Amino acid sequence: MNVRRSAAALAAVAVIGTAAPAVAADSSPSPSPSAVLPSGLYGHTDPKYDGVWRQSLALLAQHTAGVRPAAKAVDWLAGQQCADGAFAAFRADPARACDAKVMVDTNSTAAAVQALAALGGHGSATAKAVTWLKSVQNKDGGWGYTPGGPSDTNSTSVVVGALAATGLKPADVRKDGKPGGKSPYDALLKLALPCTGGDAGAGAFAYQPDKKGKLAANADATAAGVTAALGQGLAAKPAPKAGAAPHCTDSGKATPERAAANGASYLAKSVAKKGYLTSVLPGSTDQPDYGNTADAVVALAAQGGAGQAQKPLRWLEKHSEAWAKQSGPAAYAQLVFAANATGTDPRDFGGTDLVAKLSATGPAPQSATSESAEAKDSAKDSSSGFHGWWFVAACLVAGIGIGFLFSGRKNRRQP
Repeated sequence: MNVRRSAAALAAVAVIGTAAPAVAADSSPSPSPSAVLPSGLYGHTDPKYDGVWRQSLALLAQHTAGVRPAAKAVDWLAGQQCADGAFAAFRADPARACDAKVMVDTNSTAAAVQALAALGGHGSATAKAVTWLKSVQNKDGGWGYTPGGPSDTNSTSVVVGALAATGLKPADVRKDGKPGGKSPYDALLKLALPCTGGDAGAGAFAYQPDKKGKLAANADATAAGVTAALGQGLAAKPAPKAGAAPHCTDSGKATPERAAANGASYLAKSVAKKGYLTSVLPGSTDQPDYGNTADAVVALAAQGGAGQAQKPLRWLEKHSEAWAKQSGPAAYAQLVFAANATGTDPRDFGGTDLVAKLSATGPAPQSATSESAEAKDSAKDSSSGFHGWWFVAACLVAGIGIGFLFSGRKNRRQP
């Protein structure tokens, strides 16, 4: 998703003036020689733009794979929270109270909520974070990357995931708690393109309307919008039962479920030929977008079952190892989410042990569940001893944090 695009994208946003958050790969600049990264932090690059994002994805992915993260890794994330409940992308000195100069954002906050809620034991922290998120909800029911910014699909989607993770029904979360207020789903439906008109982007979600109010299809935003419309978050689960290939239609009443099916139809067509989505960044003509492809796998599986995501899944198994290794924790996390959504073993993802690779980017985890340990031993026995390494943060920040900012959004991580 855009909010999970890449740190690199985020940095680019600052340079080109784009305002879209996203989280992606751990491709942010290396810290200066004198800088010392926190021992509990995942990734080895400058966390300025994606520290909380990549940490949240890493912890959530480990939990999803049955791994118990190191206590100091969890404590680092929890310690990044401001007194009002919000999170910034990174706070070098968490002991110092947040002030107006600390740039908090919805993407970092919502991602942290999803991770801490999954890990358990942080009810007070997640409740404060959700209260803050509700306080900055826009009148149209959605959220922008920064408080008060125009709503975008990526930011709204990651917040929906946070609401669902804490047991709330997104449809009931309305601005100021008013019955007649708009919900997140109202915002998402307004960002969905119709199926009619012969547009190549039929059924897709846009990141945001352009200055003239026109919507343009955005694959990153679409992957995020599909999972959110289904009431799920970053670690979405596959549909309860397999469905037929998604079909785009405008008939009947507009509903989140229909928008999800329409969006899945767009994604399925987009990956049908080559098996992957292409990057929209300048100078990357016809280049694969690994992070968005991983997000598309999650979205397709969540909407119609694992069978709908097989082509892009197989492509990722064959081609994503180098990307993840270069990108970092968020990238590995995105791949773990793709494996989780399709029932694929993340410890043998095309021959790569994503869980081991992800864990190696941060402090050693405390333990794995007996079931996970058995699965890992089984994977070792059946493989030739090759263990792949990779970092999902890169894609997320670039496609995630920055993804939100750049993909259309931001890529909050990147547009």
